[in-house]
Amino acid sequence: MKKTKRILALAGALLLAAMYGSTLVFALMGSEHALSLLKAAIACTVIVPVFLYGYMLVYRVLKKDNSDTE
Repeated sequence: MKKTKRILALAGALLLAAMYGSTLVFALMGSEHALSLLKAAIACTVIVPVFLYGYMLVYRVLKKDNSDTE
């Protein structure tokens, strides 16, 4: 389980780094779609970590309830 957590944490860190990089690239692009891509990248940069944090909180609560019944 510990190895799985490390792999998922690394994948999450790489995903965040990719989102930050894409935000920078979209901000510097001169394309007509650059503004909408930049807005989407910024939204994902905020929404994905918040969603993952909420998922971890729910998982902890549910896991704690399951361990009490066993």
